[in-house]
Amino acid sequence: MNQHIFISLASYLDPMLFFTLNDAFSKATRPELLRFAVVDQNRSSQREQIAALPFAHQIRYLFIDVHDTLGVSWARNQAFSLYDGEQFLLQIDSHMCFEPGWDESLRRQHTLLLARSAKPILSTYPYRFDMVDGKPQYTPPEGKTVLVLRPHPETPLTASEVVLRFLAKHLFTDQPVAGCHIAAGFVFCCGNFIEEVPYDPYLYFHGEEQSLAVRAYTRGWDIFHPLHVPLYHLYKAANTPHETHHWHGEVASQRAFTGTYLTARAASRLNRLLCGDGLPGAYGLGTVRTMEQFAAFSGINYRLRQITDPFNGQLC
Repeated sequence: MNQHIFISLASYLDPMLFFTLNDAFSKATRPELLRFAVVDQNRSSQREQIAALPFAHQIRYLFIDVHDTLGVSWARNQAFSLYDGEQFLLQIDSHMCFEPGWDESLRRQHTLLLARSAKPILSTYPYRFDMVDGKPQYTPPEGKTVLVLRPHPETPLTASEVVLRFLAKHLFTDQPVAGCHIAAGFVFCCGNFIEEVPYDPYLYFHGEEQSLAVRAYTRGWDIFHPLHVPLYHLYKAANTPHETHHWHGEVASQRAFTGTYLTARAASRLNRLLCGDGLPGAYGLGTVRTMEQFAAFSGINYRLRQITDPFNGQLC
């Protein structure tokens, strides 16, 4: 096993991109084993700035003009296309910071999970960090709880809407928790996930994580919410505009496909995946497990539009 980590990183007009790259590299125990796949959706190429980095030979850089990109799922599909057989996949957002030794922590947790599953995925929403005087600040959790991802109670399934919002709730435990949902901003697993569960480029933003979770589950992958996530996410501050969201700004009206069209197309596609014929093909359901098994395990029954709590109120 080569032990290399393929880091899938789709960036959209993100001023934190270079901070994220440098922090990941500088905080790794084995930085020479990292391979970055950067899809930079921007107004101009940053290839020269990438080339100036001391670890530039470990970066596969793809520039996409901001007028031509079709959203986060499409961009992550492009990042997956840069995969070259690395042992592990780490998918993150472009505004993250890392604990020292984060790479060995993730490898170690993955190895322990192999006793419970042949195809484990570590995923949950990372805790936040903030930039204070130009430096990242975060508070490591105490390690007594696991963040379990569950549907938000204010987004019930209906006959016309299967897109759910998910939130993270604490479960007091000393073991990783089997989960039913993937946080797309933190995914760590074997690299062959890229070949078995290719990113659906026809999705847009909403429903991306639901599609990924169900397609992974029905292909025999098991999601685990880990005891410790050694990286942190820069979340949007309250009451600030989403200036760097794909569907905002003047450029959105200049694309061949509008955000409204892409959202509607993705919603129709997700409905077909979860409630219809399963979307036959590479971007559809697998054959190892059924949607009925997913419903029994997760409490989310898309076809009956019902959500129950498999944790019996233990989440807080």
